[in-house]
Amino acid sequence: MSRPLEIIVLAAGKGSRMHSSLPKVLHDLAGRPLLSHVLDTARTLKPRRIHVVVGHGGEQVREQLNHPDLLFHEQIEQLGTGHAVGCALPYCDSASIILVLFGDVPLITSSSLHDLVAAAEQGPAMLAADCPDPSGYGRVITDASGAFVAVVEEKDADTRQRSITLVNTGVLAAPGPLLNQLLARIGNDNAQGEYYLPDVLGLARQEGTSVSVATTGDATEFLGVNDRSQLEQLERALQQRLAGQLLKSGVALRDRQRLDIRGELQCGRDVAIDVNVVFEGRVVLSDGVRVGAHCVLRDVEVGSGTDIQPFCHIEGACIGADCRVGPYARLRPGTHLDQAARVGNFVETKNSRLGKGSKANHLAYLGDTQVGESSNVGAGTITCNYDGLNKHPTVLGDRVFVGSNSTLVAPLELANDSFVAAGSVLTENVPASQLAVGRSRQRNIPGWRRPGDKGQ
Repeated sequence: MSRPLEIIVLAAGKGSRMHSSLPKVLHDLAGRPLLSHVLDTARTLKPRRIHVVVGHGGEQVREQLNHPDLLFHEQIEQLGTGHAVGCALPYCDSASIILVLFGDVPLITSSSLHDLVAAAEQGPAMLAADCPDPSGYGRVITDASGAFVAVVEEKDADTRQRSITLVNTGVLAAPGPLLNQLLARIGNDNAQGEYYLPDVLGLARQEGTSVSVATTGDATEFLGVNDRSQLEQLERALQQRLAGQLLKSGVALRDRQRLDIRGELQCGRDVAIDVNVVFEGRVVLSDGVRVGAHCVLRDVEVGSGTDIQPFCHIEGACIGADCRVGPYARLRPGTHLDQAARVGNFVETKNSRLGKGSKANHLAYLGDTQVGESSNVGAGTITCNYDGLNKHPTVLGDRVFVGSNSTLVAPLELANDSFVAAGSVLTENVPASQLAVGRSRQRNIPGWRRPGDKGQ
């Protein structure tokens, strides 16, 4: 029977090269903090506990990522990765396998970690990668037979060692009692005067304990973040991974290089996404949905067969089946479109519902508005929902027609089959099947001249 698992995540680094007051592990990657990605992957392993070692900005990290399954430990002095693990190790169950991860290495996969943890049942195990450009990483030294010998940090490596392309990802796992024993023996006799966690592997070998080496097949898995440039590189790497998953599942992407997913995206069958679309929060696209170029969708559900045309900004909305939105439409939180509703160019909605088959095709604002079925809102129509103190509702029944350039002053109700003449300002309810005309009387003034026109 396998031993229980405990995970230690090292997240104490200041990240001075980020040139930011924000702790490094809280910097954004695909819409979420770096550390969130690591924790999500850690949870897939179903550990008994997850320990997070914090230092610089630790209180911010606790506040933003606090969760019942996390135990936080503070590393007051930054004395290296070995010292950081030692801050959490006393709080781990000694009978467990201990897995050490890094809060700024977010792309590691659960499959690689499963293999590593399985190897650690027999003794210490490390995760290595063959990297074409090993600059900045500790080199994995092996003997003539390929067996593990040691890890040498780049700052301490000689010229020959620096030419080695097999690098240490820093991720390792070991039985708790053995890790405790080895960690107590590592020293800081190196260029930085720090306690390096990988030294436990060399000590294990010196004692005759073999060290397993698991190798990742994806070089992006071990990439970490030390500066803004590396963060940008990881952003593109992750977006490429997510785009590849969409393509594999059957989503049609116009250009996988021009797509940003900053949250969770779920797609049905035959979904098509054009270029430069940004998805934020949780977005669900049902079967046959089409999303045009340059759209931003945040926390949106879209029904099957709906066409979202280019340059739309949609947030907190629920869009039914067979709708058409845009181009250049803005749907704000609380917007609901029922089946076959249409919201056209330069229309803004907020906390409003359009019933089945209803339309607002041009240049309109609908705020706190309920529209029934098969109604039409003409171009230039606005609902005046705010009186300077409170918001008020506007209610349109079924088959209501609102002529162009009308102003609906809430609270207001337009009953079924009512009709509003173009250019009206309405302040009173309209009964069913009646025409409302809210215009001032037109006057034509003969002999009028433009200012400055002296005439004959």
